[in-house]
Amino acid sequence: MIPNKEANSLLDSMYWRKADHVQYIQSKFPEVHKNIVLITIESMSGDFLERYGNTDNLTPNLDKMMKQGICFDNLYAVGNRTVRGLEAVTLCVPPSPGESIIKQKNNEKLFSTAHILRSKGYNVDFIYGGDSYFDNMKEFFSGNEFKVIDQSDFKDYEKTFGTVWGVCDEDLFNKSIKVLNSNAKTGKPFFTHIMTVSNHRPYLYPDGKIDIPSSKKCREGGVKYTDYAIGKFFEVAKKQPWFKNTIFIITADHCASSAGSMDIPLNEYHIPGLIYAPAMIAPSVNKKLISQIDLMPTVFGILHFNYASRFFGQNVLSPLYHQRAFAATYQNLGYIENNNMIVLSAGHKQQQFKLLQDKYSLTTGAQQHNINKTLLHRAVANYQCTGKIRVK
Repeated sequence: MIPNKEANSLLDSMYWRKADHVQYIQSKFPEVHKNIVLITIESMSGDFLERYGNTDNLTPNLDKMMKQGICFDNLYAVGNRTVRGLEAVTLCVPPSPGESIIKQKNNEKLFSTAHILRSKGYNVDFIYGGDSYFDNMKEFFSGNEFKVIDQSDFKDYEKTFGTVWGVCDEDLFNKSIKVLNSNAKTGKPFFTHIMTVSNHRPYLYPDGKIDIPSSKKCREGGVKYTDYAIGKFFEVAKKQPWFKNTIFIITADHCASSAGSMDIPLNEYHIPGLIYAPAMIAPSVNKKLISQIDLMPTVFGILHFNYASRFFGQNVLSPLYHQRAFAATYQNLGYIENNNMIVLSAGHKQQQFKLLQDKYSLTTGAQQHNINKTLLHRAVANYQCTGKIRVK
């Protein structure tokens, strides 16, 4: 811990906040209320994609799409569990020390993406192919202005294949198309967050869809089937009247190899990130260091939203953006800036690591014994002041 006044002063400087610790975002251009669809893919590591060195052709659809929108090549997940990724893209704050806010009590009425979008007239949905009572997702999302649609809302004929985790991703996306079509008919813009489940042990999915039999029960099959389902979703979506008026964000909740890990091997936090809207956004590559918490504020920036922000997440396309990222476990909190990573651990342990750049991502190199005090204080400030930021 550092004094709260010092912590808030550091964050005010980093995030262009005023004396009330709020960043007032004003655009020179009129707001554009396009539809927004956020797809969070279960355990989709960056290294499954051809773009980041994979040669097994596991993600042909994602590989193609990454060339057709704004591709973020230096994006890192904040944690190693699904709830951490969902927390990051919804609340746009660093991961809270200990348990995820999603699983904590009294986690309703927080300052969230849904709060911003509801205030601008959007319908807001969270669609999940499993049971949303798992990990307290239903309570969290419904308590923060989302309409929750989960496995219990699927009619029997809408469930063609399922596992212990829920319906297969094709069923999930088919249901999502119905929800999106219904929302489009209301005449209001919509924001829909879709969370996949098929890329998860035991890696079971319908046969005859991809060239890896489900009976192999392997991670590669789970990845390729989810990519197949995404491809089918966009085939159908492109035929809908709302498609050209919609921005899609595609990312992961966390990496496959980091789940449950107590250490922070940063290359295992590297995830894909794409903002895709062929009718509105020209293809480009962004190589800035960014965090999951920055994705939605960046979309809000593209749409020229005006709002009083309590997010730590920032619009990475803004010239004011301060490059940094977060990567944490339940016990270790990592803060990354200028090719260094500060790790804060239980028992007041503090470490600094020099980061090395391999071909596709940052990796943890040799430990440095001398900790940069300025960097340390920025790390402490971000984690010290995160948590349940209420709507005011």
